[in-house]
Amino acid sequence: MTTLENRPNSALLVVDVQNGVVGGAHLRDEVVANIASLVERARHEGVPVVWVQHSDEELTRGSDDWQLVPELTPADAEPLVAKSYGDSFEDTDLEDVLSGLGVGRLVVVGAETDACIRSTLHGAFARGYDAVLVGDAHTAGDKTAWGAPTPEQVIAHTNLYWKFQSAPGRTAGTAGTLEVTLGR
Repeated sequence: MTTLENRPNSALLVVDVQNGVVGGAHLRDEVVANIASLVERARHEGVPVVWVQHSDEELTRGSDDWQLVPELTPADAEPLVAKSYGDSFEDTDLEDVLSGLGVGRLVVVGAETDACIRSTLHGAFARGYDAVLVGDAHTAGDKTAWGAPTPEQVIAHTNLYWKFQSAPGRTAGTAGTLEVTLGR
């Protein structure tokens, strides 16, 4: 039900599942395994997989921390979008990639829940995309030392509030790895 014209397709958007981002993240192995299963399912169903990879002063392009985790490998034909802001659309070619694929609905997974995942979900929704968050396929590191809630609370709250997002002509929601519909 996207507001984007001629965009009937869905895509799995894998955000920042990089060594330096998820190395110490909450339930890292389970989340990466869920993402891997979704990637394989998307490939099997013919749903495009689009990868996003962050870099900044602390996550230097080309470093080991910048690399995607070894459990996940983009296929040669799958787009890889480089970004340096929280919102995966900001100052990237993501919109062009998705437009070229006819995508109006995103299924979002990755890290960090309280940064790039939230920013990307809101960025997609504000741009007219339908956006589904896979509730057990995103994670965050512990930021309690800076006054943030625990990672479990951050993830639970994000799943809750995204489940109830709404806007004219767009849909949002949260679903688990086993329940989420990847294609339309």
